[in-house]
Amino acid sequence: MKSWTPLAISLALGAAPLGCGGDSSGTDSDSATTNATSSVTTATTAGPTTDGSGSETASTDPAGTDSESETQATTVDSDTDPTTEDPTTETTDPTTETTDPTTETTGPMPDQCKVNDDMNGVGDCTMESPPDSFEPDVQWDWWGPNNETQSLVPALVANLTDDDMNGEIDLCDIPDIVVLATDFANSTHIYVLDGATGSVHFMIPNNLSFTITPAIGDIDSDGIPEIIAGDGAGFGGPAHILAFEHDGALKWTSTATWSHQQGGSIAIADLDNDGDVEIIAHGLLLDHNGQLLFQSPAQVTGNNAPTAADLDGDGDLEIIHGREAYHHDGSVYYVNMSVTAGFPQVADLDDDPEPEIIVNSNAGITILEHDGSIKVQNANPLGGSGFRPSTVHDFDGDEVSEFAVSTAAKYAVYEPDVTVKWSANVQDGSGWAAGTAFDFDGNGVAEAMYGDEVNLYVFDGNGQVLLSVPRSARTLTEYPIVADVDNDGSAEIVVVSDAGFQNNQTAPTVQVIRDIEDRWIQARRIWNQHTYHVTNVREDGTIPQFEPKSWENLNTFRTNSQIENGAICNPPIPE
Repeated sequence: MKSWTPLAISLALGAAPLGCGGDSSGTDSDSATTNATSSVTTATTAGPTTDGSGSETASTDPAGTDSESETQATTVDSDTDPTTEDPTTETTDPTTETTDPTTETTGPMPDQCKVNDDMNGVGDCTMESPPDSFEPDVQWDWWGPNNETQSLVPALVANLTDDDMNGEIDLCDIPDIVVLATDFANSTHIYVLDGATGSVHFMIPNNLSFTITPAIGDIDSDGIPEIIAGDGAGFGGPAHILAFEHDGALKWTSTATWSHQQGGSIAIADLDNDGDVEIIAHGLLLDHNGQLLFQSPAQVTGNNAPTAADLDGDGDLEIIHGREAYHHDGSVYYVNMSVTAGFPQVADLDDDPEPEIIVNSNAGITILEHDGSIKVQNANPLGGSGFRPSTVHDFDGDEVSEFAVSTAAKYAVYEPDVTVKWSANVQDGSGWAAGTAFDFDGNGVAEAMYGDEVNLYVFDGNGQVLLSVPRSARTLTEYPIVADVDNDGSAEIVVVSDAGFQNNQTAPTVQVIRDIEDRWIQARRIWNQHTYHVTNVREDGTIPQFEPKSWENLNTFRTNSQIENGAICNPPIPE
C-alpha cells in the first residue's frame, strides 16, 4: 500500500475520440472558467509504487463560474473537427468499400460516429491491457459553484453537446457528465460537464430535488437524448417530473406528482414495444409527453429505484418496484406484501430461462422468482442492516454472475445462493449506497467498486483493496460509475461526494479517475439512469423498441460493458 503525491496541475488532454480522429484538447466553455487549482486529492493504492511525478490533475475552479443565466448549451471551441478533414487533403471516405477479412467480401465500413450495435454481446472480447496496468490517476475534479458542492445521487454520462461543431451530436463528440449538485438546503441544479476536462457546458436553471436521480434518453425520437429529472423539496413533498432538451431548455413538466419521501430515481424504457418511450418514477408511469398513464394503487415506499424487464416472456416489459410489479397497461402482475419494500434488481441466478428479482431492504436480501413468489427471504449472512441497491456481475470469471450489496459495515459479493464469496469492512452508517464493477485490464476477472462515507474503494476478484480514494459522503443513493467519459478508448471512474454526516466536505463534487497511461479497456460511453443495465440504452442515448433481455447474455445490472470497435462484447474466460 502506498500514497499518491498530491496532483494539482491541469492535464494536457490531447487524445482523439476513438476511431474519429481530431483533437479533444483546447475544449473551452463560455459558461465557466476552468483553472488549475491546488486542491489535493490523495489516494492509496496496492501494488507497484506510483509517485505521481510528471502526472497532472485538472481541477475546475467554481470561482468565476457564472452559469445562472445559461439555459442553452454553449458550443465549445475546437481546433479540429474530429469527423472531417481539410477538403484539400486526401482522406478515406468512411463509406468506402473494404474487404472483410472473415468473409473476403466487400461492404461499407461502419460509421464510427453512429451506433451500429444491437447490444446482444454476441462477440467475444479480445482486447487486454498490458501487465501492471492498474495505475489510477485523478484526471480532473470539479467543485460545484454557489455552495452547490454536494451530490448525493450518481453522476450520469451521455453525449449532449456538438463538440466538433459538425452539426450533429454523435459518438465522435466528447461525452458529457450530468451532475445533480446541491447546497443540501434550498438550491439544487443540474450541471453538464465536459467529460474530458470538467469544464461546465451549461447549468439547468430549474431548482430540482437533490434526492431524485435523473435519467437520460431520447424520449421524442429525434436522435438526441433528453434529461428527465424531479423537483420537490428535500426528502419529501410532492415532486413533478420535468423533461429538458439536450441543451437544458425545459421541454415539459408533468401535472402528476409523487411523494418521493427519502428519495427515488427515474427510469425510462419502451414498455410496450411501440417505439414510444415511457417514464417510470416511483409509482407513476408517464408517456413521452409527460402525460400520466397510470399510478400504482399500492404505496411505493422509501428510496425506490424502479426498473423494467420482461418477466412473463410476452415481449412487453413489466414495471418492477420490488414487492410489486405491473404490466405496461397498469394491471397487476404480482403483489407480494409479505416482502419488505426495497430496491429491485433483475438477474438470472439459477440458470433457467426466467429472471429472478433481487430485493434489498433493511430486512435483508430477498430473491423472488419471475412471478413474485419467494425463493429466498430476508437472508442476512453477515448481520447488520441497510441492504440497498445491488450490482450484478461475474466478479470472478467463472461465467456465473454474482451480486454485490452493502450494509452499514460490510460490502460483500454473494454467490447466487446468497453464500458470501468475500466481504470487506466499510464505513457506511446508512448502507444505502450502491457499487459497480468493471474488468479494467480485460483479463476476465472484474474489479468491484464501492464508495462509503470516507473512501472510494476498488477491490480485486478476492476482495483485496486495489485502490482507495478519499471522499466524503452521507451515502444516500450515489455510487461510482464507469464509462469512457473522454472518448479516448479507455474507461474512467466517476465518483461524487458531499459533506457527509459531519457536514465537512473533504473531496470535490466530482472526481474522474483514469489509468495514468490510459491503458484500461474501453467501456461504453453512456450511463443513463440509476437502474442502468446495458441492454436498456444504446450508446447514443436512444432507447431500443425491443429491449434485449439483460439476463440472457451479459447478465449484469448497474455495471458497464466492455466495447470493441463500437460493439458490446462478452468478457473473456480467465486463463
